[in-house]
Amino acid sequence: MNAATHNIAAEPRSIRRPIRQLDAAAANRIAAGEVVERPASAIKELVENALDAEARRIAIAYADGGKTLLRVADDGAGIPPEELPLALSRHATSKIDGTDLTDIRSFGFRGEALPSLGAVGRLTLTSRWASAPEAASLTVRGDETGGVRPAALARGTVVELAGLFSATPARLKFLRSDRAEAQAIGEVVRRLAMAAPGVGFTLTDVTEPGAPRELLRLDPEPGDLFDALPGRLRAILGADFTQNALPIEAERDGLRLAGFAALPTFSRGAAVAQYLFVNGRAVRDKLLVGALRAAYADVLARDRHPAAALFLTCEPEAVDVNVHPAKAEVRFRDPGLVRGLMIGALKQALAAAGHRGATTTGAGMLGAFRPEAAVARPIWPARPSLPTRAALGFAEELLGPEGWSGRVEPATPAAPAEEAPADYPLGVARAQLHATYVVAQTADGIVIVDQHAAHERLVYERLKAERGAARVPGQILLIPEIVELDAAARAALLDAAPELETLGLVIEPFGGGALCLRETPAILGAVDGRALLADIADALIEDAGRGLGARIDAVISRISCHGSIRAGRRMTGPEMDALLREMEATPLSGQCNHGRPTYVELKLTDIERLFGRR
Repeated sequence: MNAATHNIAAEPRSIRRPIRQLDAAAANRIAAGEVVERPASAIKELVENALDAEARRIAIAYADGGKTLLRVADDGAGIPPEELPLALSRHATSKIDGTDLTDIRSFGFRGEALPSLGAVGRLTLTSRWASAPEAASLTVRGDETGGVRPAALARGTVVELAGLFSATPARLKFLRSDRAEAQAIGEVVRRLAMAAPGVGFTLTDVTEPGAPRELLRLDPEPGDLFDALPGRLRAILGADFTQNALPIEAERDGLRLAGFAALPTFSRGAAVAQYLFVNGRAVRDKLLVGALRAAYADVLARDRHPAAALFLTCEPEAVDVNVHPAKAEVRFRDPGLVRGLMIGALKQALAAAGHRGATTTGAGMLGAFRPEAAVARPIWPARPSLPTRAALGFAEELLGPEGWSGRVEPATPAAPAEEAPADYPLGVARAQLHATYVVAQTADGIVIVDQHAAHERLVYERLKAERGAARVPGQILLIPEIVELDAAARAALLDAAPELETLGLVIEPFGGGALCLRETPAILGAVDGRALLADIADALIEDAGRGLGARIDAVISRISCHGSIRAGRRMTGPEMDALLREMEATPLSGQCNHGRPTYVELKLTDIERLFGRR
């Protein structure tokens, strides 16, 4: 260390100053740093104030992503003129009484939003109290507050913030592009609109003078939350979500869960369609997100995420919302009860859905069938083409335009003559394509089943049922199989040997890096022991940080994959029909263990559109 470095290190970091009270402007700017992170944060606070004022319609407008202008207008109760200056002072609120923070029944309660906004921009508050003869207005910028003056307003309140962070220019550098900030505002408004389906919302971009762009218009939905919610979700999330979502309603010990959760086959690649609310407040709570994930663990791969809009209602004393100034986090008095209610309700709804799959899988299939617009429509030849001749019995072999050859497989009689497609939801098997896909005719269309994916789910559910009842039946191998594995895989399997034995899988150490496989689950039949153990070891290592139940479920999933009908196996008609009937009787059979659909359905009307019949 040289002398200069030594001298710098020896100097004190700061000079001791006497303790003093921060002035109001500095205190408000510090508070604003927590409450107002970006324009969307300001919109959230202002819209929540409007909802607390029992507004029936709320209009939100912004310019330049909210950086130059934010405005929220409502038709709520308003503020008396004499209370306007107090409304802009810190920690002044009408929403709690005294010091009791356990009975919070409003969105806001800290009294920080308006003074924080005034500390970072030019805030104008205009309001008309219901019984007041006229409206009043007040403007504040930093520590400068104007006087109360008369204003023109029919009813409610208008809050306008110009030049966000103009008082703290350094904060502007941390904001993203206008487009990104506008997207964040839209997301906040949609979440708030979900929480209040009985309230009308408009969102307008007024960046271009004289040419406002209305981005969102939501009319109030009639009825209580559960009656109004489907219409509001359809308007915000689209018809695809509501068509593929399951209603959720459950209650336990003062907790009530309501809302909608999507089918597993309607999952997303990111957790962008998860809307969670506690007493109407939009939250991002780790407990609730974890419970949602756990409920779908059996039916989704790790890189897929469920879609849901769920509302948890409880007494205010059962939840602490005073955890963070932004109020996006909460703490529950009994987190175990909340988690159990949520997981149980979701799992019950998913199981009750049976073999149902998302309608979007069929739509995606139709999209794949439709020709590109740039491709010319073919001119049908005067004589039958080879496929047509094959259908007429002229040829069994097909030769495509590029030399590809295939074979038309005659459909095996699939069911007794008295069985009609209308008798079964998944219809009656008519053919098997490429020894992989079962084609069934339903009363109003066709169903195409991936035989491996479907049977994998059926075996998985059987194994879980057997494990829940007692030990999974095993079959003792006539000649035990000796399997060589690496040290990590061998250790993982031996550590889990007692649990594996309950699944009908018996292993023993055999010296060196080998294991002796003595017994396998009877449901698997003949199986490749080495491949099975290697796959189970991968599951155990991959899920090492999870609980025992989750690890066992992962093992069962791997076992079921080895015991299912493989792609490439020819099936008889009765076998195909038996697969369809078991799918109809098995919960969650609409998707495999990894969340992929086990079948797609095409309605006859859709097929007719493909051929120009409609």
